[in-house]
Amino acid sequence: MQSGVLAVPEIKKLLQEHQLLQSLVIAPKAEMFTEITYDSRKAGAQTLFICKGNFRPEYLASAKKAGATGYVAEQYYPEGDGMTAIIVSDVQKAMALLGAAFYDYPQNELFIIAYTGTKGKTTSSYFARGILETATGDRTALFSTIDRILGPEPDQRFKSNLTTPESLDLFHDMRQAINNGMNHLVMEVSSQAYKKSRVYGLKYDIGLFLNISPDHIGKNEHPTFEDYLFCKEQLLLNSKTCVINAETAHLLDVYQTAKASVGTENIYLYARKDAQLSFDVPVDFEIANDFEDLKQSEFKLSAKTKKAQALAIDGTYTIALAGDYNEGNAASAIIASALAGARKAVAQEALPLVKVPGRMEMLTSKEHGTVYIDYAHNYASLSALLKFLRQQTHAGKIRVVVGSTGDKGVSRREGFGKALSEEADIAYLTTDDPGFEDPMQIAQEIDAHIDHERVEVIFELDRKKATRLAIEASTAEDVVVLAGRGEDKYLKVKGEEILYPTDVELAQEILEELE
Repeated sequence: MQSGVLAVPEIKKLLQEHQLLQSLVIAPKAEMFTEITYDSRKAGAQTLFICKGNFRPEYLASAKKAGATGYVAEQYYPEGDGMTAIIVSDVQKAMALLGAAFYDYPQNELFIIAYTGTKGKTTSSYFARGILETATGDRTALFSTIDRILGPEPDQRFKSNLTTPESLDLFHDMRQAINNGMNHLVMEVSSQAYKKSRVYGLKYDIGLFLNISPDHIGKNEHPTFEDYLFCKEQLLLNSKTCVINAETAHLLDVYQTAKASVGTENIYLYARKDAQLSFDVPVDFEIANDFEDLKQSEFKLSAKTKKAQALAIDGTYTIALAGDYNEGNAASAIIASALAGARKAVAQEALPLVKVPGRMEMLTSKEHGTVYIDYAHNYASLSALLKFLRQQTHAGKIRVVVGSTGDKGVSRREGFGKALSEEADIAYLTTDDPGFEDPMQIAQEIDAHIDHERVEVIFELDRKKATRLAIEASTAEDVVVLAGRGEDKYLKVKGEEILYPTDVELAQEILEELE
């Protein structure tokens, strides 16, 4: 099967191999497809149209009118009369298989490092890509929550709309990255990617499991924590080598999953020195903090087993992000990059230069304290950030501007309330991608979990106004934290993406006006 072409015989064979094909009706002169899409607006001559997700029959009619000659769906549609009809038991899985085939299996031409975890995926991915970018001479692509980097040129870098793209987009971008000269890929893999079969059939050279805590549990996501953990662990079952943060919750379950897949010889565990693990297992690498302030961190990585020593990456490393949680993220990237062939000296040179958009960005002022902008968007990340700032800054008051997303991640609301109760002095509850939910209802759900004897709560649903209130009220000794959005340029409201200033832009504008 050549790239950019799908023929019915090959489609039939592929879907039958995976026991997905239910029936096949071949229309005259519709046995070859030169385009594939799930967006009817992109359909044209000889297009194979995928009826997936929030599909409506009129989308198929529109694709047919535009020239599509075949469709893939979980049922027959009269709107597709005269087209080749490929009826499958699972359209998401079928789309992943057909996407890989259409783009001629680009994953086979890339060394792929894949990250999963409740927090730290993006930072870790940027660290790994930073090391490999140097090691490979600018030939490492990145698929992250923030950016998709498909090549070295500015026009080959795009903002992401999903942590892990739809399978067709994923394989398209892999092929494009290869065409742009890339031979390595660092990517984030969300639990939803497995829940929705976006990465069905995809294998990784290295799979990294950072951590797990309750998140993404709700009516539009995972029904239970057990389902969330199961989906996260699928990455380990689809990797050749596994790297695991031994400090993760549910370590026994995670470790046994990896062991069943790759065996102990292909598992690397890392943890902070003297960390108390929930499961007694030898750690391959230990992390020891040497120094940290609000701008950087220095730590030692020590190999404790023979297979770890064979990677020859013992040494001292510096990163331009503070916090022991970021040292763990960096350690994961050092180990993964070494497994990909990067030398210690390269990692030591590259890591201090890595900048992660929207992570621990700091703005200082003379009279209104220090403003920190961070993507922290669940209990684990917000709690770690606030505890670190409390320890490092000896702040007068910690003021936090935060909201929670609508239509997903409902468990985050309780988590935010808990994190605010632990370390914040004043919480400004505001709007953050409410979707089809009422922003005030979301804010009230966060508030219900805040200890009001410890934390003052201010409701201001206009995020600009909330940010201004927090900064204006702060003194020179205070810290203002803008949490949850980072570099996000859009607010998602009732099905629309509204262009909106990033938290960094908001803070800069307000500080310039005040000072």
